Amino acid sequence: MIIRKGPEELERIARAGDLVAATIAHVAEHIAPGITTGALDEIAGAFLASRGGVSASRGYKGYPAEICISPNDMVVHGIPGSYTVAAGDLLTIDVGASLDGAIADSAYTFAVGDVTPTARRLLDVCQQALAAGIAQARPGNRVGDISNAVQQVVEGAGFSVVRSLVGHGVGRYYHEDPHVPNFGQPGRGPKLSEGMTIAIEPMITAGGPDVYLHDDGWSISTQDGSLAAHFEHTVAVGAAGPRILTPRVGRAREIASLLQ
Repeated sequence: MIIRKGPEELERIARAGDLVAATIAHVAEHIAPGITTGALDEIAGAFLASRGGVSASRGYKGYPAEICISPNDMVVHGIPGSYTVAAGDLLTIDVGASLDGAIADSAYTFAVGDVTPTARRLLDVCQQALAAGIAQARPGNRVGDISNAVQQVVEGAGFSVVRSLVGHGVGRYYHEDPHVPNFGQPGRGPKLSEGMTIAIEPMITAGGPDVYLHDDGWSISTQDGSLAAHFEHTVAVGAAGPRILTPRVGRAREIASLLQ
């Protein structure tokens, strides 16, 4: 069932979205070669608590950490721990947070120092795909319009979308209807209407679309070992068009502007 939100609930989700964006920016300030993903997770948890928020990830179906951190060929759901960040890494920070009963969700893949031209282009294309998908989040369109817009950008650039992972509704719960795939046909799927809040999240690879689940039951990586990128915004479908509820701030905003 798709849950449409009224103005007051939308503003609460937006405040949760501000916290999510600020958390990503705060963690980004600490990303550097030599730090472990476990240390970054502690930084995220402390920041969320200092702002009155709670991780939406910890405890969700048993997930054991505050945020998800996925390096290089890991697409999503990386469990922070002993992995030590290195120069040249791609590092995806995925934050879901609850504040005053509302939940927002966002992700950003950072380049750690200089990366290969392919990695840089992968980041650029993934952000373009996210922007193209968000542009379709308008009343009267359908989920397939979002999906197709993402797919056209990604595959047009010679990269792949991960088809077994999808975006989702969000706001009152961490995961709500509808599913928002990153591939599909325009004009298909659930109709978008004012008050819907959805997480649009291209998950793309520099190689093939296949992925596998690690033994930890959470981490998902590319089957062929190719690099992955993941960008995500929580978006409200508004009468005047899409409204991004997790706006980029700090380092994430600076990097995003360089890629535009």
